[in-house]
Order: sequence, then C-alpha cells, then structure tokens
Amino acid sequence: MTFLAIDAQKNLFTLQKSQLQFEQTIIMSRANYITKQMGERAEDLGDDGDLENDPYYVELQQTESYLETRQDSLESQITLIENEISSLKNLVNNNIKSSCTLNLIGS
Repeated sequence: MTFLAIDAQKNLFTLQKSQLQFEQTIIMSRANYITKQMGERAEDLGDDGDLENDPYYVELQQTESYLETRQDSLESQITLIENEISSLKNLVNNNIKSSCTLNLIGS
C-alpha cells in the first residue's frame, strides 16, 4: 500500500510541475512583450536618442532582466521536480514489483 502514497506524491509533483510550466509560459509572454516595447522605444527615440539615460527604457531593461532571472529559476525548479517525479516513478514500480514477488512467494 505504500506505493499508493508514493504515487499520490508523484501526482502532486506532476501538478506542481504543470503550474510552474504555466507560470513559465506567462513569464515568457511578458518578456516578449517587454522586448517589443524596448524596440519601439528605441525607434521612438531614434538614432540620436540616449537609451542609457532614458528612464522608461532603463525600467524596461530592469524588468526584462528580472523576467530572465525568474525564467531561469522556474527552469531550475521544473528540472528538480522532473527528477523527483522520475525517482518516485521508479520507487512505485519497485514497490509494485516487490509486492507482486512477495505475493508469488507467499502463494
């Protein structure tokens, strides 16, 4: 019966992974939008514009940097959860095999 609890934990991790992937999709969408805004701002200022001293452009750069950091963090979390899911799958399979073997021996 232990394998049922382990399988439930695996399912919980799978749900958490899906949630992180959804958040990752949102972050990627926001990052793409910020990049587009940065390009538009650069066009608005023209060749003579000083992007480094433009407060709006600097804010966009900082937001883009934050989103990239968040994206990296989500990627790391997803990888850890995937490893845990794989580990739990193996544990469930081993517990089922052991249970079946014990049942065969006991018969």
